[in-house]
Amino acid sequence: MDKKRVYTFGNGQAEGKADMRNLLGGKGANLAEMNLIGVPVPPGFTITTEVCSEYYELGKDKVVELLKADVEKAIANIENLMNSKFGDVENPLLVSVRSGARASMPGMMDTILNLGLNDEVVEGLSRKTGRPRFAWDSYRRFVQMYGDVVLGMKPVNKEDIDPFEEIIEKVKEEKGVKLDNELEVEDLKELVKRFKVAVKEQTGQDFPTCAYEQLWGAICAVFRSWMNERAILYRKMEGIPAEWGTAVSVQAMVFGNMGDTSATGVCFSRDAGNGEDLFNGEYLINAQGEDVVAGIRTPQQITKIGSQRWAERAGISEEERVAKYPSMEEAMPEIYKELDALQTKLENHYRDMQDMEFTVQEGKLWFLQTRNGKRTGAAMVKIAMDLLRQGMIDEKTALERCEPNKLDELLHPVFDKKALKEAKVLTRGLPASPGAATGQIVFFADDAAKWAADGKKVVMVRIETSPEDLAGMAVAEGILTARGGMTSHAAVVARGMGKCCVSGAGAINVDYKTRTVEIEGITLKEGDFISLNGTTGEVYKGKVETKAAEVSGDFAALMDLCNKYTKLNVRTNADTPHDAEVARAFGASGIGLCRTEHMFFDAEKIVAMREMILSPDVEGRRKALAKLLPFQKADFKGIFKAMDGCPVNVRLLDPPLHEFVPHDAKGQEEMAKAMGVTVQEIKKRVESLCEHNPMLGHRGCRLGNTYPEITEMQTQAILGAAIELKKEGYDPHPEIMVPLTGILYEFEAQEKVIRDAAAALFEKEGMEIPFKVGTMIEIPRAALTANRIASRAEYFSFGTNDLTQMTFGYSRDDIASFLPVYLEKKILKVDPFQVLDQNGVGQLIEMAVDKGRSVRPDLKCGICGEHGGEPSSVKFCHKVGLNYVSCSPFRVPIARLAAAQAAVEE
Repeated sequence: MDKKRVYTFGNGQAEGKADMRNLLGGKGANLAEMNLIGVPVPPGFTITTEVCSEYYELGKDKVVELLKADVEKAIANIENLMNSKFGDVENPLLVSVRSGARASMPGMMDTILNLGLNDEVVEGLSRKTGRPRFAWDSYRRFVQMYGDVVLGMKPVNKEDIDPFEEIIEKVKEEKGVKLDNELEVEDLKELVKRFKVAVKEQTGQDFPTCAYEQLWGAICAVFRSWMNERAILYRKMEGIPAEWGTAVSVQAMVFGNMGDTSATGVCFSRDAGNGEDLFNGEYLINAQGEDVVAGIRTPQQITKIGSQRWAERAGISEEERVAKYPSMEEAMPEIYKELDALQTKLENHYRDMQDMEFTVQEGKLWFLQTRNGKRTGAAMVKIAMDLLRQGMIDEKTALERCEPNKLDELLHPVFDKKALKEAKVLTRGLPASPGAATGQIVFFADDAAKWAADGKKVVMVRIETSPEDLAGMAVAEGILTARGGMTSHAAVVARGMGKCCVSGAGAINVDYKTRTVEIEGITLKEGDFISLNGTTGEVYKGKVETKAAEVSGDFAALMDLCNKYTKLNVRTNADTPHDAEVARAFGASGIGLCRTEHMFFDAEKIVAMREMILSPDVEGRRKALAKLLPFQKADFKGIFKAMDGCPVNVRLLDPPLHEFVPHDAKGQEEMAKAMGVTVQEIKKRVESLCEHNPMLGHRGCRLGNTYPEITEMQTQAILGAAIELKKEGYDPHPEIMVPLTGILYEFEAQEKVIRDAAAALFEKEGMEIPFKVGTMIEIPRAALTANRIASRAEYFSFGTNDLTQMTFGYSRDDIASFLPVYLEKKILKVDPFQVLDQNGVGQLIEMAVDKGRSVRPDLKCGICGEHGGEPSSVKFCHKVGLNYVSCSPFRVPIARLAAAQAAVEE
């Protein structure tokens, strides 16, 4: 039997339901579900995501042939329910065509409204409704959207405005009006005429008049938009697979632009910015949906409280607010009451915050969409914890609702309160997405990408953003727009990305041609610094100082919940007492990697370090090591103190030596002077240390085995610091780790040096400290012979950066030269240095754990590479029975949540 490609819905009936989102996309599944639970939805049908794949495999003509009979039957169903006819002159049915992937991708794909109009039908619609202005306004919108989306009419240069917008501006100028809705019927007819001339000029074709030709053009354009540049970039950022495809939903049009008893809007059952349990949203009277999201007109608030807050921020009096900007609650109380009841019903049904679109046509409310709303990291945590407290979800669901990587937003710096008092406020807009952002002004997406690649921090300033700006928004610190409300494209996408955003700042005048922005009489140019407060909507001149975030409130409650379920400990990678303190505040249970070579980079230490490396004999090395010992001891003391009572795993020296020696003439002269030898002598020694492949050279345990005095000094420093702290009443737990072991004998030789140095120190101090000696598994051979190595090593720590490097044979320093091509050609799905390769590298880890524990059942195992803070890698570590993961301090909460989710999912 041929598979089902088209699913209909309407009048309380539906062939699909909520759990069919993989097939019908989020939008299609939710339209079906809303019908089934009694929410008023205009009738329509959804073409499945599978057809999207067929479109790319078989091409347009074949897909149209496959769908033709089903689509015509589904259109007849809508005609029957709406009592009108598609393409008919006297009683026309108009439809909208929208995309809908299984994961929400706001604004990334295309939509066409008012489809089915032509020169005759528009006159029929005008007669039928008795509203010629509405009919012609709908027609000009349709030609504009169809021209843009289906016929591909875009601006030629980035400084140019959209060709259709250019025509609108010209007609408004000729007419002497400011707003689109001030244009009269004759002006709208003139717009349509000029639009069609532009279509013919730019595409060489006449605008299509047949309703079915328009429909097939639109359906295929939506499938095409799945592979447009911005959709591809968004999928990459959100980790959405290309093979999922988009569904297409076709629905009977309902009109928000049929006069003063009609409206359109977007609303949220809770605040998507801060998570407050407050119904909110925006609407426009006598408008269509795209007016709200495109940010062309700044809309009004739905609730009275929202309207009052908005007016307060904008400096508008209560009298003026009520007269000019009433909320829907005040202007349309009956409709508001129905809307409020339905949003509550939808949130209770889905048990999550809903983002909904609606239209009011001549006093009748219709819902066009509901979906789980995009939200900031702070809102995500608050909503999950509130729903838990309100009894709508259980603890495990609350943990699963939070996306580990989005916690990153809660860990970003916030503006320093003292600095804020002194900052100059330029203007205020809407606080569309919270956070603090400081950077240089840029106006275009490609410039933002270029500047960010050069290491500059940028703030993108636009009149309004469109989905084409995604690449710039992704790298910007923050986004500022002149137009658009809290539900505009800029606001919704910024919240999804966790970017600071201030929208609808009406006082800013952006001039793309001169690349300047004028704010309340002050002109700023591209490259000038500006700061945004996405929490209050304030825009400041210049840079404003920031301070570190802290774990408190709902965030702390979520972390406590993680502790209740997690089995995997989370440690941190820290080389300084400050990093250790930060990680401890974020809940780290110890240090999984302390890199001792990172302690040698300040001026005084580096000289002694270089002296040690460049010394030609043991005596010279011992002399230099004696200078390094007190430095090392003081560093370890600070770290053990910060981590009092917790294990601290210290890796012995593991740098390629060439990184430390001076390669410039000035540095070589300094070393010659310090060591009392000739510059020639130093030069010769530096050259002798040169290695063709230093990552595989004289480093790690090889260094300790050729120069055992280094391991001896480090052991004395680590254990000496622990003894001093123990005498001061602290509780240090040192672990000493031998790096780069590949052969059991390498480890045994190092272990002997460590144990002998420890015994001598304990005797001298008259005190012993318990400590462990383990090894880093970062060479495939070590994983393969882990049972032998575990006969001596007391713990394993997997260095997944090097293990990935040696398993793939990719240099992590040079992978950038081919990685983009590999990702594009899908040879690799992800960067293996960012996301653990579970099939290859993961198999070595699993094997090493099993082999090690076959010899030493209580063998502690952890990982300490970059992967320790990446959620899917953390979940893998839980699965294979590791005891801990270790990651950078600011990723500790992310790893804690991922570890708790792994336990819950199990």
